[in-house]
Amino acid sequence: MSFMKFAARTASAAIMAATLGGAALAQEVTLKMHQFLPPQANVPKLILMPWAERVMEASQGRIQIDHFPAMQLGGKPPELASQVVDGVADIVWTVAGYTPGRFPQAEAFELPFVMTNAEDTSRAYWEYAAANMMDSDFKDMKILGVWVHGPGVIHSNKPIDEVADLNGMKVRGPTRVITGMLGELGATPVGMPVPAMPEALSKGVIDAGVIPWEVTAALKVPELVKNHTTFGDDALYTTAFIFAMNKQKWDSLPDDLKGIIEAQSGADFSALAGKTMEGADGPSRKLAEDAGNNIIDLTPDQVAEWKAAAGNVEANWIAEMNEKGFDGQALVDQAKALIAENSQ
Repeated sequence: MSFMKFAARTASAAIMAATLGGAALAQEVTLKMHQFLPPQANVPKLILMPWAERVMEASQGRIQIDHFPAMQLGGKPPELASQVVDGVADIVWTVAGYTPGRFPQAEAFELPFVMTNAEDTSRAYWEYAAANMMDSDFKDMKILGVWVHGPGVIHSNKPIDEVADLNGMKVRGPTRVITGMLGELGATPVGMPVPAMPEALSKGVIDAGVIPWEVTAALKVPELVKNHTTFGDDALYTTAFIFAMNKQKWDSLPDDLKGIIEAQSGADFSALAGKTMEGADGPSRKLAEDAGNNIIDLTPDQVAEWKAAAGNVEANWIAEMNEKGFDGQALVDQAKALIAENSQ
């Protein structure tokens, strides 16, 4: 082989090595994002996919996030928390209370009449989680966001004005705390993930359910029941959500990609997610109004009756948390204080 041919081949090999090295440096990462709602629902449409798009854009193509809505990776909604720990999914959005007892400290935000609005309460939830939960409840996952939805509403097959109207009614609740509250109010509580609610209503398995306005349109709830009870400026309850990543996948990322994801996550994102969810309440309520449904807006005096009837829920939760080794009163006080600080 002539010297010129040897030099050319050497140069070509060097260029190829440099190219491959550059490709390795700019290695692409594909993340599977799994959640329980259909893609047209507000949370995936307005929160999860925009978040994924921001991350992908900021990474300049190095991160690809594939969205699997409506449990397309298999399993049932209560399995999502385990799926992100086990690596079935790289990222999940789920309800903390779908796995009762797994994230006990998050339940403080679900207690009746505790939240103010979803934006400020979600920021408070993030601050509370950062102080209390990252090394305990959330130790097996990387938390990207935590938030709550807007004020919970009762959607029913008959009008509900007074607490006594719930007597004998089978009412769907999303979590342990909320089904406990429904029981205290005299209903027969039925726990189930929200995707199961439309079929349960249509088949008469339940007579009513509690969900925020925003998800009623995607689930066609105003077509299944004609009565909706709201609580004025108060919130009967809210639900605590978790947006999390597999810890091993997170640890495997280079620092610059971690930085890109973290820049789109955390306290500000949690507050934005809560604000976005509550912002979708109005359009969904209008659909029910336009359908001629019966919207029952309780007065402050009427709400006072509900507050009194739900009064034992908080005390019961504090006692349960004390039995688990937590200071239940301190957790409630901290959650309320953070909500108050962020709501000023």
